[in-house]
Amino acid sequence: MSRLSGYKGEVTVDLASLADAASVGTLITVVGAKMGDFAFASCSLDVVDLSVTADVTAADIVTVTLNNNTGGAVDLGSATFRAKVVPFDTM
Repeated sequence: MSRLSGYKGEVTVDLASLADAASVGTLITVVGAKMGDFAFASCSLDVVDLSVTADVTAADIVTVTLNNNTGGAVDLGSATFRAKVVPFDTM
């Protein structure tokens, strides 16, 4: 895959129930990702008002973080998280 079209990866996980004001992260291998590249994430399920962020945290690794500020616990169950990385030098 060319660096212009970016890189992608995915992982399926069953995260524990996330309490209000808590965060949890999961790692996705995205071969070719470098620190400073742009990272985006999506989820196969409705994230029920959780905020979802993605960051390249090491070479070939994207950390997807879910933050719960809903006022109550949220349990997504098993979900597939996908990450897309666009290299900074192509922008």
